[in-house]
Amino acid sequence: MASIQTTKMSNFRWVICALLFLATTVNYMDRQVLSLTWKDFIAPEFHWTDDDYGTITGWFSIFYAVCNLFAGKFVDWMGTKKGYLIAIFVWSTGAVLHALCGEAAMLIEGYDSIETLRLVQAGSDAAVAIATVSVWLFLSCRLVLAAGEAGNFPAAVKVTAEYFPKKDRAFATSIFNSGASVGALAAPATIPLLANAWGWEMAFVVIGVLGYIWMGLWIWLYDKPRRSKFTNTAELSYIEQDEEEEKAAAESEEGHTEEKTIGFLKCFTFPQTWSFIVGKFMTDGVWWFFLFWAPAYFSDVYGYTSDSPMAIALIFTLYAIVTVLSIGGGYLPTYFVDKKGMNPYIGRMRAMLIFACFPLLGLIAQPMGEISAWWVAIIIGFLGAGHQAWSANLYSTIGDMFPKSTIATITGIGAMAGGIGSFLINKGSGMLFTYAENAAQFNFMGFEGKKGGYMIVFCICAVAYLIGWVIMKILVPKYKPIVVD
Repeated sequence: MASIQTTKMSNFRWVICALLFLATTVNYMDRQVLSLTWKDFIAPEFHWTDDDYGTITGWFSIFYAVCNLFAGKFVDWMGTKKGYLIAIFVWSTGAVLHALCGEAAMLIEGYDSIETLRLVQAGSDAAVAIATVSVWLFLSCRLVLAAGEAGNFPAAVKVTAEYFPKKDRAFATSIFNSGASVGALAAPATIPLLANAWGWEMAFVVIGVLGYIWMGLWIWLYDKPRRSKFTNTAELSYIEQDEEEEKAAAESEEGHTEEKTIGFLKCFTFPQTWSFIVGKFMTDGVWWFFLFWAPAYFSDVYGYTSDSPMAIALIFTLYAIVTVLSIGGGYLPTYFVDKKGMNPYIGRMRAMLIFACFPLLGLIAQPMGEISAWWVAIIIGFLGAGHQAWSANLYSTIGDMFPKSTIATITGIGAMAGGIGSFLINKGSGMLFTYAENAAQFNFMGFEGKKGGYMIVFCICAVAYLIGWVIMKILVPKYKPIVVD
């Protein structure tokens, strides 16, 4: 290690934290480019229906979940520096490849220009062929994107553990994790404008290239703390302050039955596992639905194209509410534990019951939308904040009941369940909206056509959390940590 100075501690660990924040921000923006461009820029060229878009988002969700099962082990195997580089290279390349889908579809179908594709008669056999080919091309790019993006959080968490002592890790994690919210805020303010100015292809390229720039910074700045030329002796001592304690803990836990690894199949014999599966399956799809479909909703129902100032303001407001309100999600369980004397699991479940009531506002989103689209943005923002608070506490229930050696396994199982739920709601929504648009006199609760379709999905999203909470409570009625024999 190169010691720069010994009298005053360097703070290079926060530079690393900033890099993690930037990577997470880019990760989220890459994910949103399609949702902010498909309805008004891409669909007219390739004759997509809502069902086509639902196919793409659905399979992306489930493939991303599958990749999460292996991403952590991949990062451990490759090492933090190489593992993170490979992950962001893969997802940035997947993002940029989207820009080639138009040219590829044109060549495959034998057309001489993109404009010729657009002019094909809607509903004709030629239009169906164009849509089918382009969907598969975009889906292939989304799968590359998903494979790379799955590595972001495992790598970021691992880097945080390398560069921060235990007492600072939660704070550092909250900083880099906020990149997701910042990405959600930045995307609607930039991506539609890029697509409008330079074409939707350049929106994918510009956001994708940000990942390559980040790779250059990572190669230059990152190394293990002991090998870094930017950390001095004082900072290294601060970073490693838990080292002796961790060694002692590892020695005392050696052979301790509670820390034995639980076999993958055996995990499914515990009701605690199924409780987490239900919680993820019932609710992950709600978040992904609003992430993928909110821009299309404001375009379909109110006519605000994704590049219009009104649409940008609505989506920005929605995620601003999510970002601000979800911050308090981690404090409520602490209040129940510290002030009310509950054990962590009971306090967390009590908090989750409160958060499960937030999505009930979804029942009035569409009726209030008859007054103004702003009401929908505000209500969905509250719903999204409730989801983020619910999700943070849902993950914590694993640590409440499972030994540390099994937490990653249970997390992966839950991610798979969430991916399946996301697939069902996104694919199902696409099929429903296409049917509602074409069916004669489609009506639900007084809303006709696509409005009726959205109302159905809003109702499902509204009650999913309470249903999930009730099932979780039935499966695990009281705090019961698992002890491995």
